[in-house]
Amino acid sequence: MNEFFVILFLGIMLGNVAMGSEILPELKKYADDSAGDINLIPSERQVQLDEIAAYLTNRVQQGKNIDMTFICTHNSRRSHISQLWAAVATEYYGIPNVRTYSGGTEATAFNHRSVRAMKKAGFSIDVLEDGKNPVYLCKFADGKEPLKAFSKVYDEKSNPQSDFIAVMVCSDADEACPFVSGAAERFSLPYDDPKNFDNTELEESKYDERTKQIATEILYLFSKVRNKVN
Repeated sequence: MNEFFVILFLGIMLGNVAMGSEILPELKKYADDSAGDINLIPSERQVQLDEIAAYLTNRVQQGKNIDMTFICTHNSRRSHISQLWAAVATEYYGIPNVRTYSGGTEATAFNHRSVRAMKKAGFSIDVLEDGKNPVYLCKFADGKEPLKAFSKVYDEKSNPQSDFIAVMVCSDADEACPFVSGAAERFSLPYDDPKNFDNTELEESKYDERTKQIATEILYLFSKVRNKVN
């Protein structure tokens, strides 16, 4: 009987959310383009993404909330980009009860080059508090509260402290944190660091390239969840 009500609840929730209906227009177009590229993801990378998708699917089927914390060393580039795209992907595919976070093994700042790349993708990003570690409001959909983005350690009080899914998006953080306190599960999903191209003629194109890769892979991941629970 409990299983019946979980399935009924999922059907109602998924049916009530129009896929991508509230996403900002330019961002929706970017997401559509990225979702169209999921078949280009290398098979070995799909295996990594499928493992995460299977775990998330199991939680959804059990009626559990999903808190995801994306972690890299400085919480400056890849972790923020991943967090924001995960928020978009859950809206795009109509997957309820998912909250996304990011953090680092140390705090620096949400790098302005990453902010620029996300704005180009269609996010509406405004500075809430300026300074060495600015606080940004990142809007991705009408009717949704913007996400507050700033650099922080992964266990900062505004992040979940227990029963969350830790996704390590850089190899340094993956090696530095073989155990993430409070995490229900930990996955490795490393991305190359666009920081390597800072202050070069390739800087902007490499940030755009990494943003597109992360968007495509995160959309692939949540498309798998959607297909399993629909």
